[in-house]
Amino acid sequence: MNTKFRKIGVLTSGGDAPGMNACVRAVTRTALAHGIEVVGILGGYSGLLNNNMKPLGHNDVSNIVNRGSTFLYSDRCLEFKTEEGMQKAVQCCKDNGIDGIVCIGGDGTFRGATDLSNRGIPTIGLTGSIDNDITASDYTIGFDTAMNTVCEMIDRLRDTCESHARCNVVEVMGRDCGEIALRTGIACGAVAVAIPELPFDEAAAIAKIKELKAGGKRNMIVIVSEGLGKYSEELAKKIDAETGIETKFARLAHVVRGGNPTLRDRLTAAEMGTMAVKLMLEGKSNLVVVERNGELVSCDINYSHIVDRMYKNKLKEGDLDPYSEEEIASMKELCAYRKSEIERLYKIAADLA
Repeated sequence: MNTKFRKIGVLTSGGDAPGMNACVRAVTRTALAHGIEVVGILGGYSGLLNNNMKPLGHNDVSNIVNRGSTFLYSDRCLEFKTEEGMQKAVQCCKDNGIDGIVCIGGDGTFRGATDLSNRGIPTIGLTGSIDNDITASDYTIGFDTAMNTVCEMIDRLRDTCESHARCNVVEVMGRDCGEIALRTGIACGAVAVAIPELPFDEAAAIAKIKELKAGGKRNMIVIVSEGLGKYSEELAKKIDAETGIETKFARLAHVVRGGNPTLRDRLTAAEMGTMAVKLMLEGKSNLVVVERNGELVSCDINYSHIVDRMYKNKLKEGDLDPYSEEEIASMKELCAYRKSEIERLYKIAADLA
């Protein structure tokens, strides 16, 4: 066993996701099994700034694998983004004898983990986000549960739409990533799907709805990603006005974040949490555990951060300077693959509408 890590911290940050508790449990029990102390940092990075943490033993993580949200709580900490805040967090780690931190969350969490890594605190990042919006990973913890929740809600809406011959425009979470909308649109038989990654042909969608109505279809579901702002409400009004179909609007919002995690998310969380500790035992750090082509692998946390910025068109001047042409090419390849998958699924959604 590598003796570099004698005590580690674990935190959840940013938007909560079903499966985070299962991940904390896996990190804690794997570490304890190898003689490593574990402390839970409460409230994400705010817990580091406020020295708000507690030791975690076997019993502390019992009976949480089936619970949604995160029992370590979460917060969006603006102070941590400042240099003063980061140094305060680094000092807190030193004062508490924390040799490394496992950070569970999305892109904002990884930005924070990157900052800690670059200031001498070893970190391992684990992808926890209902949006599936970490470019370096094909899958993030919480995504499957969120999609299943959306499917359940839409199935219920379809029942009442059928009774009253209505259309329902449903807005789902996803911010800048339309994967929840896209995949649930296919799974729920939506007549149209609008996402931020690709242009939406509104006229064609309304024409399709008119055509389906003329053919005798009574219920219509349109799914819109929240990344398009207030567009979903506007679209509902246009469909109502231009088709003569009574059209309702539903924003599922934060209900999509809650609920018991699915088997997929519990299992992925357990595997990722276990791998994070094993990487530390091998003396490795400053990495992110990701899923690629159905397998768990690790990549440099800075690399993960920059490829995410590349895909989301948020690169700043100098971001690519530390990387070789080969590494930059691999980043572009990852981004191209992600875009091609979105386009492939979008075509399926259109063909099946």
